[in-house]
Amino acid sequence: MSLTLFNVIGAVIVAIAFVALNAAYLVWAERRGAGRIQRRPGPNINGPLGLLQPPADGLKLMAKQLIIPGGADKVLFVAAPVLAMFPALMSFVTIPFSETIVAHDINVGLLMIFAFAASGSMALLFAGWSSRNKYAMMSAVRSVSQAVAYEIPLLITAITIVMITGSLNLIDIVNQQGPSVLHWNFLPLLGDGSPKNLLMPLSFLLFFICTLAETNRAPFDLGEAESELVAGFHIEYGSMGFGLFFMAEYANIVIGSCLTTLLFLGGWHPPVPFLSFVPGVVWFLLKVYMLIATVIWIRWTFPRTTIYGLLNLSWKVLIPFSLFNLLLTAGLLKVF
Repeated sequence: MSLTLFNVIGAVIVAIAFVALNAAYLVWAERRGAGRIQRRPGPNINGPLGLLQPPADGLKLMAKQLIIPGGADKVLFVAAPVLAMFPALMSFVTIPFSETIVAHDINVGLLMIFAFAASGSMALLFAGWSSRNKYAMMSAVRSVSQAVAYEIPLLITAITIVMITGSLNLIDIVNQQGPSVLHWNFLPLLGDGSPKNLLMPLSFLLFFICTLAETNRAPFDLGEAESELVAGFHIEYGSMGFGLFFMAEYANIVIGSCLTTLLFLGGWHPPVPFLSFVPGVVWFLLKVYMLIATVIWIRWTFPRTTIYGLLNLSWKVLIPFSLFNLLLTAGLLKVF
């Protein structure tokens, strides 16, 4: 698709609609899932199975007044939620849902997503600093240190995939994997007939753990930590200020799941060739929502870790392993 003003506006509108729909009904799925896992009722009053609860919550948030605390930096306070949402929206522009369904195919699409994801940390820092609240500030510092610690192994693992495929284009990375589960990057044993790095399944697990941490999801939700920091960096936010942070969190979960699917799970390819008659976008969305269901299950199953445990896991385990995996992959590519 050519890059015109009309196409850009259309892509942004579609991305906003997709993000809003996912944010609304992933919250519903999470609350229903939490109710089932913890044996308590989820939303079940408004509409069948509580399906009208998300639009009711959205209307309530939009109807509330945005209150800015006294002494807060008004410009940064208002800009922070918008800055949290902007990278998520822009990342959707370059994510391919199939070989033909992509708002704009960019040769450096993977690099663009990581660049926008890195800028999301600034929104948390702005929110914490501008709120003039010690709990918000402590939470922002935690969140940024967590983001920096887990971006390193995340990027190193992505570089490993780029070395295998030789491209930063997400469509090229998916096409390199092929229509068989044995060719996907999480299990690259029979890709082109030559043996590959046997540590790739662990590399997939590492990427998924880093995605959880980057999106501030349990058991790595130290940025919010209700029992320690009340509500984290957005403690002073209400109405759509809180709503935008909420939507950005769920949008980032969808982006992380899309990226994991594209890099490791064959994107829109079926697990076996004889299922190729099913449209690719169906396979892609099925894989993405299975990963999101796993994210929800983890949140309501595992307890929150400590800040020391979280940072030690990254600096002492994940970063050394990702570096070793990168060097091993480089050596195997050179030899074979």
